[in-house]
Amino acid sequence: MSAPLSSVIKAYDVRGVVPDQLDVPAVRAIGAAFAEVVVLPQQPAEEVAGGRRPRAVIGYDMRPSSPELSAAFADGLASRGVDVVVIGLCSTDGLYFASGSLDVPGAMFTASHNPAQYNGIKMCRSGARPVGQDTGLAAVRDLAQSWLDAGAVPDVDGVTPGTVTEQDLLRAYAEHLRSLVDLSGARRLGVVVDAGNGMGGHTVPAVLGEAAGLAALPFAVTELYFELDGTFPNHEANPLEPANLRDLQAAVPRAGADIGLAFDGDADRCFVVDEKGDPVSPSAVTAMVARREIAKELAAGREARVIHNLITSAAVPEIIREAGGTPVRTRVGHSFIKQEMADVGAVFGGEHSAHYYFRDFWSADTGMLAAMHVLAALAESDVPLSQLAAEYERYAASGEINSTVDDAAAAAQRVEEAVTARARDAGEELLVDRLDGLTVTHPAAGDAPMWWFNLRASNTEPLLRLNAEGADEATMVEVRDRVLALVRGQGA
Repeated sequence: MSAPLSSVIKAYDVRGVVPDQLDVPAVRAIGAAFAEVVVLPQQPAEEVAGGRRPRAVIGYDMRPSSPELSAAFADGLASRGVDVVVIGLCSTDGLYFASGSLDVPGAMFTASHNPAQYNGIKMCRSGARPVGQDTGLAAVRDLAQSWLDAGAVPDVDGVTPGTVTEQDLLRAYAEHLRSLVDLSGARRLGVVVDAGNGMGGHTVPAVLGEAAGLAALPFAVTELYFELDGTFPNHEANPLEPANLRDLQAAVPRAGADIGLAFDGDADRCFVVDEKGDPVSPSAVTAMVARREIAKELAAGREARVIHNLITSAAVPEIIREAGGTPVRTRVGHSFIKQEMADVGAVFGGEHSAHYYFRDFWSADTGMLAAMHVLAALAESDVPLSQLAAEYERYAASGEINSTVDDAAAAAQRVEEAVTARARDAGEELLVDRLDGLTVTHPAAGDAPMWWFNLRASNTEPLLRLNAEGADEATMVEVRDRVLALVRGQGA
């Protein structure tokens, strides 16, 4: 029997080692519970009255365990009378497209950037609305665990098992993305793409190339690691780690290309490097895409709200306001972003982790659409990407720095007391908030430069995460080092 489901079902998804933590019986039980908790209660009353059967959609990535586990999940759904549409190999945003366009709940089998021995499930309601701990995932876990404890998923009297059929939506996915960003008239660009042996190797040729039968776009694409291989023979499919960007950074200037793109394993995140091979920060990408989406909204006579999490650069809300939009600050995490987008009717949202959310994509995250916006912005410009991105890179950032601590709350309090006492002695004003951890901001005043930092505790490890930013490198380094010393008990 697999491990208790509490060890693999987290706040937003399912993630575990196969088969030690996640195996076929467990996944079949989770699929049946997903049917009971999410699919069946969500089916519209008119469909039930009209005799239409409930439906759900399943997709999976290139991991060796994905076909078998997704088939077990489909079997669990079908055992509850749910008709299952299997779209096969896809990116996570491809599954969101399927859920949104078919208007049915969905499940994506992927462990994103985790090593090969892992797999997982990202579940959503119809319209790609997320399923998290507070929106059904805990109930799915508890129901599935009760069946596993009893030794079997019970049969349901009088229910005709659902059908399992296959449907290829790759072309429709590519067509939808192309309808949102017209690249057909763009100037010719050299583009290097590192797919990391993940699902970008499946989606990039369809969207930016002709693999799905669409017209050619004016891009010369150089492919790195497009072979789908869930053992990740070249490097981990996690571009957030600098080591995994090195091949792309070297390839772009070597090829004389204009831009480089890197996707994570399930291709829902996209990272960008310029023509020199230097990374463009996700905050700069957020601001760049926000400016384009705001312009579109204002042209249509609509107010433009844009979501950003609290550890994106201070440049992001500045640029949103300058473009005529309204910035909305939120906690870190896709469930908070998606909920806030729905609550305020935001057109776009961006995170420091390179997740980008679009109202025109059911408010779900899609790295491919963000990449297309960057390509469009670059094609419309007559300057290289390094110069274009510099407009959005206004401040110096530390990146995320982790410290192991015994008591995260006590460490954060120690930092707050020391920093505020120092400011008080200097007659400086600080802004302190606790929207997500501890954020301390020093606004620019006279000759005193702007800086801010955020400390957030990990939900799963004894870590305190620091992000700091300053008006210049020296300011950021001084703030970063002072806060780290306090966190680590090394004095002020």
